[in-house]
Amino acid sequence: MHSTHSIPLRHRPPLVLGPRALVMGILNVTPDSFSDGGRHDRVDAALAHARLMLAEGADILDIGGESTRPGAEPVGVEQELDRVVPVIEAIRAAGIAVPISIDTMKPPVADRAIEAGADIVNDVNGLQGAPEMAGIAARHQAPVIAMHWDRGWTAATGPLPAMVRYFERTLAIAETAGIDAARVVLDPGFGFTKTLDQNYGILRQLADLKNSFPKNALLVGTSRKSMIGRLLDNQPHERLPGTIATSVQGYERGGHIFRVHDVAPNRDALRVAEATLYGPGRT
Repeated sequence: MHSTHSIPLRHRPPLVLGPRALVMGILNVTPDSFSDGGRHDRVDAALAHARLMLAEGADILDIGGESTRPGAEPVGVEQELDRVVPVIEAIRAAGIAVPISIDTMKPPVADRAIEAGADIVNDVNGLQGAPEMAGIAARHQAPVIAMHWDRGWTAATGPLPAMVRYFERTLAIAETAGIDAARVVLDPGFGFTKTLDQNYGILRQLADLKNSFPKNALLVGTSRKSMIGRLLDNQPHERLPGTIATSVQGYERGGHIFRVHDVAPNRDALRVAEATLYGPGRT
């Protein structure tokens, strides 16, 4: 069953994580993301999509200004700031109070985004990239979503032991910076340097990963990813059924937050999964 966590947010009510799955809506304000690049890279389009995802039941908005797909062109700090800060400011100016996470690997972007109204740092490098990232999160009292992305992985890597070691380093960095370990949400980083077998092995063993870190909530981010496309031989826009299957599998194995492009169908599937595990109306 699901562990329960209450993660304080500096300017909003705490994130309560437990049997009720939280849906994180992806808002990529980039021209080149693998699935939705160029659709929401204007402020008005981004704001409209944020409103749509909230109407569909999103609990968190995740805003990113740099694609991490293989082969994507690197983005400079100022360019990334120009993409994400106006969108965050527009969302807050519209009176939208939902928690916002900033999806970035650059400390200056995280810093400015939080000042603009973001609440959570979503670091694809798991606090093991830029040394300043943990300090910025600590200074703003911002929780961290720490993703696993180990560039040294090979097809021979044993996923679970290697991931446990990686996250132990992440949590040590967080604690050294003054971040309570319980304020770090762990993201297995589906798709990042992992083989097809490793991706599905991690999903299968997600409960074991959770048991290794009982103080930490888990985020599952499989939406439209190549682990689905390579299995089913389909394109990103055709991967909703596969995404829903992985979301439900991840929930049944202890996942708390689900980062998705398609909010409403994933939300509905997760509610059914909740009712199955805990009974209708009990989450």
